Amino acid sequence: MRMLAAAAVAPPMPDIGYPLADIKPRELRSQFKDKRRGHIHHAIDLMRHRGTPVLAVTDGTIRKLYRSRSGGISIYLFDGSEEYCFFYGHLDHYAKGLHEGQEVHRGELIGYVGYTGNAKRNAPHLHFAVSLTGPRRQWSGGVPIDPFPMLLSVTQPPTPPAAESHPVVVADEPELPEHP
Repeated sequence: MRMLAAAAVAPPMPDIGYPLADIKPRELRSQFKDKRRGHIHHAIDLMRHRGTPVLAVTDGTIRKLYRSRSGGISIYLFDGSEEYCFFYGHLDHYAKGLHEGQEVHRGELIGYVGYTGNAKRNAPHLHFAVSLTGPRRQWSGGVPIDPFPMLLSVTQPPTPPAAESHPVVVADEPELPEHP
């Protein structure tokens, strides 16, 4: 019931970019209602090699940098209206200098794909989720929204992020599983 009420008054969907520079629309599929370890997924997983750059999907603010048992190293990014929260999970590490309260722009480097939290070491990926923040504008506990249609509506490919002054060295990279 809460989701239906929130959906009825949802603000206009923001125009977003891709969270990874090399996404192809044909590789996207909704995983929003998939069952995962006793809960509903409410996200999309994008399989990539560890160390793949992760990008801000919109102009906004880094609201929270967080480490948890399930999501590992993660980022909560609010759009400019603070009505939408974009969650990036299982990161390997953050972009150099990234901090809470930082303003970022669409396409800006914010982190790197990993397998932290409950992600399998042989399956590094970006766990990308979207939620409405609600009237209290909180980074957690919002109303989840399927990111699949938002990503399908992306019209402008991102520009590859500029390299950091300290390149990422990735050793012993596991093979990625085939993506359906």
